[in-house]
Amino acid sequence: MTYPMGSGLGLRQEHLATLIDDGVPDAIDFLEIAPENWMAHGGRKRQQLHALLQQRPFVAHGLSLSIGSSDPLDEAFAEDIARFLDKHHIALYSEHLSWCSANGHLYDLLPLPFTEQAVEHVAQRVQRVQHILGRRIALENTSFYMAAPHSSMDEASFIRAVLETADCDLHLDINNVFVNSVNFGFDPYQYLQALPTERIVYMHTAGHFREAEDLVIDTHGAEVVDEVWRLLDFSYQQFGIFPTLLERDFNIPPLAELLPEIQYIKHLQQQVTAKTAKLAP
Repeated sequence: MTYPMGSGLGLRQEHLATLIDDGVPDAIDFLEIAPENWMAHGGRKRQQLHALLQQRPFVAHGLSLSIGSSDPLDEAFAEDIARFLDKHHIALYSEHLSWCSANGHLYDLLPLPFTEQAVEHVAQRVQRVQHILGRRIALENTSFYMAAPHSSMDEASFIRAVLETADCDLHLDINNVFVNSVNFGFDPYQYLQALPTERIVYMHTAGHFREAEDLVIDTHGAEVVDEVWRLLDFSYQQFGIFPTLLERDFNIPPLAELLPEIQYIKHLQQQVTAKTAKLAP
């Protein structure tokens, strides 16, 4: 199985009827789902999912694996994910480089301490998940608002160490880079170049809420801002073209209002592809 290319959109209940009744618009090359939101569904929901799977490839982005938690890894849950991915022929699965459980789910993505001990802990869990799934996974750089204590390295170095030790891939969220750069006062372009960009397989972009000059909240509830578009374009030019998803999880408008942003992702990709073709011997 190969990964989809182009520009995509997260599948939301608000758009489900439109996508089923009118078909998936040409601008959308793939759809993303959270497996845990669909694994238990049967009947009409399963039929709707099957109908969309006939139109576009899907990618899966998990919400609750809690790869960095100190709780025991939920291997039964990982096995359920494996069956779901295999059943629906979904090649790409990503999760957050964070934790969201401590004797039960906390329903929030919390930052890890950037330490060698955390690197080894997460890497061992990733390797076990990859064994259960029978495929590589991609870990997403997350947004956060308070750094975990006792860190001994910066975020980019921590991500590199985890991915190299676990031998897994990078799901690069461009908006999260921007959010953290404002909240923690670093250069997002230098940060991008410090990541293990050779491991990128997937990208996200999204909007956010500017609470203050030095505080950005990662809401996925607004249009993508110019600074984030520029970071995405820079990433394409520096690291190559990868399947890229527009996230919209809050304040969700009609599907037609999201299409210009999806088309702009495609436009940026096409510009870089054309430039590369001109430079080829």
